[in-house]
Amino acid sequence: MAAAAAAPDAVAASEAPAATATAEPEAGDEDNREVRVLQSLRGKICEAKNLLPYLGPNKMRDCFCTINLDQEEVYRTQVVEKSLSPFFSEEFYFDIPRTFQYLSFYVYDKNVLQRDLRIGKVAIKKEDLCSHSGKETWFSLQPIDSNSEVQGKVHLELKLNELITENGTVCQQLVVHIKACHGLPLINGQSCDPYATVSLVGPSRNDQKKTKVKKKTSNPQFNEIFYFEVTRSSSYTRKSQFQVEEEDIEKLEIRIDLWNNGNLVQDIFLGEIKVPVNVLRNDTSHQAWYLLQPRDNGNKSSKTDDLGSLRLNICYTEDYVLPSEYYGPLKTLLLKSPDVQPISASAAYILGEICRDKNDAVLPLVRLLLHHDKLVPFATAVAELDLKDTQDANTIFRGNSLATRCLDEMMKIVGGHYLKVTLKPILDEICESSKSCEIDPIRLKEGDNVENNKENLRYYVDKLFSTIIQSSMSCPTVMCDIFYSLRQMAAQRFPNDPHVQYSAVSSFVFLRFFAVAVVSPHTFHLRPHHPDAPTIRTLTLISKTIQTLGSWGSLSKSKSSFKETFMCEFFKMFQEEGYILAVKKFLDEISSTETKESSGTSEPVHLKEGEMYKRAQGRTRIGKKNFKKRWFCLTSRELTYHKQPGKDALYTIPVKNILAVEKLEDSSFNKKNMFQVIHTEKPLYVQANNCVEANEWIDVLCRVSRCNQNRLSSYHPSAYLNGSWLCCQETSEHALGCKPCTAGVPADIQIDIDEDRETERIYSLFTLSLLKLQKMEEACGTIAVYQGPQKEPDDYSNFVIEDSVTTFKTIQQIKSIIEKLDEPHEKYRKKRSSSAKYGSKDNPIGGKAS
Repeated sequence: MAAAAAAPDAVAASEAPAATATAEPEAGDEDNREVRVLQSLRGKICEAKNLLPYLGPNKMRDCFCTINLDQEEVYRTQVVEKSLSPFFSEEFYFDIPRTFQYLSFYVYDKNVLQRDLRIGKVAIKKEDLCSHSGKETWFSLQPIDSNSEVQGKVHLELKLNELITENGTVCQQLVVHIKACHGLPLINGQSCDPYATVSLVGPSRNDQKKTKVKKKTSNPQFNEIFYFEVTRSSSYTRKSQFQVEEEDIEKLEIRIDLWNNGNLVQDIFLGEIKVPVNVLRNDTSHQAWYLLQPRDNGNKSSKTDDLGSLRLNICYTEDYVLPSEYYGPLKTLLLKSPDVQPISASAAYILGEICRDKNDAVLPLVRLLLHHDKLVPFATAVAELDLKDTQDANTIFRGNSLATRCLDEMMKIVGGHYLKVTLKPILDEICESSKSCEIDPIRLKEGDNVENNKENLRYYVDKLFSTIIQSSMSCPTVMCDIFYSLRQMAAQRFPNDPHVQYSAVSSFVFLRFFAVAVVSPHTFHLRPHHPDAPTIRTLTLISKTIQTLGSWGSLSKSKSSFKETFMCEFFKMFQEEGYILAVKKFLDEISSTETKESSGTSEPVHLKEGEMYKRAQGRTRIGKKNFKKRWFCLTSRELTYHKQPGKDALYTIPVKNILAVEKLEDSSFNKKNMFQVIHTEKPLYVQANNCVEANEWIDVLCRVSRCNQNRLSSYHPSAYLNGSWLCCQETSEHALGCKPCTAGVPADIQIDIDEDRETERIYSLFTLSLLKLQKMEEACGTIAVYQGPQKEPDDYSNFVIEDSVTTFKTIQQIKSIIEKLDEPHEKYRKKRSSSAKYGSKDNPIGGKAS
């Protein structure tokens, strides 16, 4: 899922290294092979409750929630109006392209005239995320103050020197070398103006010194040295040379506070570190990176329980993706799954059985099988297994089984473009108009005309329904193939029910595809922003009607599933023969094996759109500050930007003219999250709203242009300003790049599947579920030995084991492959742990020690 845009002035970014890390080759390796470290986050912001009310007569709040990596906002929910227990129910999924210390969720109160008010937050350390994975948890909201909102790290060196004074006595001097900081936050959308205060603090002293202010940088290089006397000359003896007196060393500490210079306004606290001088007890020097920490009084309050709670479902993954050759045996075993008889004995099905949450298994499985054209036979086989347990034709494919979840995920992956060409124009019209469609008498506002509202709602339903039933030519082939199989199997399972073959298809395409996309257009990238509350209500009414219209049973049997009387009355408008025949014809067309004409040759594929900032294309000599907000739109043919959505393009870059897409160094314009589109004219410099959004744009632009001729092999990582490239100081604007272009990505612009990553995810899931796999293996042995009736529930009663012998053999293969894959993973972990020494830049003090 794409991250919602957050305005740069609300964003604070920390360091943004690439999402890949290179491992040194093991002893005996013949070449340098790369291990990619890939992070992803998915989950759901469910709801909040018991939020603090306003003190005035209107106690309700208009609330929304954000997701932040440290201080950088990467996702924002819709606003829920007039509630102290807002129900968000928003799912999210995105890759994380950089390191981070905290994942935070902030609850805001929307304010139209002033800055939005932060009510409270949930902050989870990166190393603690796994303990919350895959389960819904209520978190108490914590208070927010400027002293607790910190990010970044400091590079520090301490030394002890021996000094001989003018009178010949000897004393000790502490040397504090503050070298640099990294990953400081943005202030009001711009790089900060940081400086540091360096203090030696003890029971009876507080000596403070200050660095110079560094302008417009989140990664300042201070390189300043400060001197403090730490022992009196009378304390010196020859035996204690270069050692601090015991009574002093336990009481003295160096404190470094980072500040943003506010010039005419108050300076802003950025974080602090405290280092006891006794780190030099056994050595005369100490050098390390430290994570900035909040102040002692930051985040302390006696009213922490009064702010309310937030219910979240979080799943964070960090995968170490090895070179492709390591995954051959596991991929082969998984891709054989559709051919295994029975399907319940296949590796893919066993993975779904042993995972605590089937959703964890579904995403990588579907992507891998889809990539190798194995999804249709596998989905057909598991759906057939579902049908064996279905006794009532009216409940066909209504549960959350492995089959239904696989098909849901498949439709999300392959059906994105289908939804855009079918639903987006009408959803744009609905979201941008102000027509009231409320027909619930209880919800009607003063002055509303319910008959007019019914006409408005019917107009939208008819228009959307008409577009859907005429869209069969755009339905992806994979979806059609699976729908054909479902239809045939349903007819065989219930031969006396003439409607069930259509219900089997409509339960997916209407109930789980179109209806869901209508009510949540932002989730399916059909709208750039979350609709407001009145629009959501309109979409909900439309979605309910479309869902019931598409339900073959409701139409053919002249009944509806509505509980509300007003919806039952409204639906009577659609219980006509014409609607029944239209749905039947559409379901026939999308579940047919007849070859369709390609619908993608004449119409460009819509890939991505969103609001970002672009630098002027060299039209002014003062262009350094000339960044303007523009609406960007990418199709398979061109990249354009517009003043507003729906307006004419101000600038167009044909995709065939793109030569490279790369990140741009922050120092070019003192801005974070920038990238450059290098094409046949001047480079286009773009600032995304956060690191996740920048990563997504770079990925999709690289994919769509990967096969272009004349792509560059090198580029300039910085901008061309004032007559030279900032990176290499070359004066010619046409000078060859000074840095190699990053490696290419998969060329399939509609379905971007990294099969090694998906196989690594599956390996991780098997590893996490080894105990349950072991129980399943034991269950197979027990079943094989004892064939009598099962009298009491036991550990394996929840497993689907149709053929214990075949299942046992598959489990043995899985365990053998996992054991072999464990070896290179363990070698990499050890190497990574030894290279990231505690106190290094990659593993600073204050984080989790390796």
